[in-house]
Amino acid sequence: VTGPSIPKAFGLHGQAVGSEEGLFPMETRTGIQVMSTNLLLQNETDPVIWRGPVIAGVVKQFWTDVVWGDVDFLFVDMPPGTGDIQITLAQQVKLDGALIVSTPQDIALIDAVKGVNMFKKVDVPILGIVENMSYYLCPDCGHKEFVFGEHGARETAQRLGEKFLGEIPLNIKIRSYSDGGTPIVYAEPDSAFSEAYREIAAQIAAAL
Repeated sequence: VTGPSIPKAFGLHGQAVGSEEGLFPMETRTGIQVMSTNLLLQNETDPVIWRGPVIAGVVKQFWTDVVWGDVDFLFVDMPPGTGDIQITLAQQVKLDGALIVSTPQDIALIDAVKGVNMFKKVDVPILGIVENMSYYLCPDCGHKEFVFGEHGARETAQRLGEKFLGEIPLNIKIRSYSDGGTPIVYAEPDSAFSEAYREIAAQIAAAL
């Protein structure tokens, strides 16, 4: 919504193209259609210095003005918190559910809990909670090191009565592939890390 993370993670550069018909999403080599605020900027390093209501309006246009193809699912990657963007989407767009992603430490889980409670108040179902950077897995000995705390998101999900969908480890391959614009599930589909993503994705698809 407000930054370059999604275009970079999918290896996309430049500006999205529009016509009288609307604004066309970019498509990755894996067939995923993407639209991002960053794809509307002249320079991908320009900051998005917009106030909340303006950004919320632009995000709403992603529904009304973008010429999406035949997509199975449409995800919105939102910043953490409970600001204008989340509220606008919940009030003006029929959302099938909210997926909460958090790292294990308490300071991150505070925002996750607020997100769960906000979406509940506006009648958006919670699909579940995912824990990112759950642990560091040593590539040599297989030892797990819980750098940011152990099972924070899992325990939070249990306390809130929400479904815990799984853990994504902290790993240099995930980071390097993401920086290079290639999802690890595409680069190394048989790896244990890819399997973790697939298991979470299958649960989300089943819920929807």
